[in-house]
Amino acid sequence: FDSGISFYLDGVPVKLVEFLHVKPGKGAAFVRSKVKNLMNGNVMEKTFRAGESIVPADVSKTEMQFTFQDGESFCFMNMETFEEQRISKSTIPNPLLLKEGSCQVTTWNDQVIEVTFPQSVEYTVVECPPNFRGNTAQGGQKPAKLETGAIVQVPLFIEVGEKILVSTDDLKYLGRA
Repeated sequence: FDSGISFYLDGVPVKLVEFLHVKPGKGAAFVRSKVKNLMNGNVMEKTFRAGESIVPADVSKTEMQFTFQDGESFCFMNMETFEEQRISKSTIPNPLLLKEGSCQVTTWNDQVIEVTFPQSVEYTVVECPPNFRGNTAQGGQKPAKLETGAIVQVPLFIEVGEKILVSTDDLKYLGRA
């Protein structure tokens, strides 16, 4: 097993999120895992016995670039063939984080099932409350609105116009860009 691999579970493609190999003192070893259903996004726990085989899913991952939003769909361009593809808003995990740039698009049976952002992306702060001296004894935080409309908690010293790095997994401030 390896985190991130895709395989079939009950005929549906799933992605392995995390796993733990357990060797009890008595009995056979097994793997306790968390898998994400790629069709509906649900995460479930599954236990595999030692020696149990899995069937790899025939999903393809393509590097695409987000170009623009058209109503309820987003337009992406394939970086190899330069073809445009429209992806519905429901397929994208957090549309407010979407910014012009590259993403990884996973397809299965010519259907887009997942859009993955880079680990961290650079954004510009467009709106945040002013910083007052002596606000706190320790590092405090304030909400900041990014250029895409997303709201992130940032340290008090961040001001409007600054470029910051944000983690796309948990929407946390990582540092200045």
